Amino acid sequence: ICDTILKLLDGSLISKASNGESKVFYQKMKADYWRYIAEFTDGDAKTKAAKSAEDAYGGAEKVAEKDLPVTHPIRLGLALNYSVFLYEVLSKPDEACTMARKAFEDAIAEL
Repeated sequence: ICDTILKLLDGSLISKASNGESKVFYQKMKADYWRYIAEFTDGDAKTKAAKSAEDAYGGAEKVAEKDLPVTHPIRLGLALNYSVFLYEVLSKPDEACTMARKAFEDAIAEL
């Protein structure tokens, strides 16, 4: 099912996204599905899925930083999911905590 969703995202949804919110939403979704694959595979398949997830999270993060306020729910969800990926898949707990903390503190500062 993950492969089907990834094909749909790559084949039409991401390319047809018309604003920052939808672009981040679909890129985050793509990254999440690659993360799910990485969490349940081993070896080369895990490495490939982790790289694809990291690329998609990074792409979504760039658009979010440019187009979405720090308090936007999709931007906050992206930071949370990206930090889970860093922690669970890449085993980078310090980077994961730093990312989540920064997103939280940036949002609080704007309220």
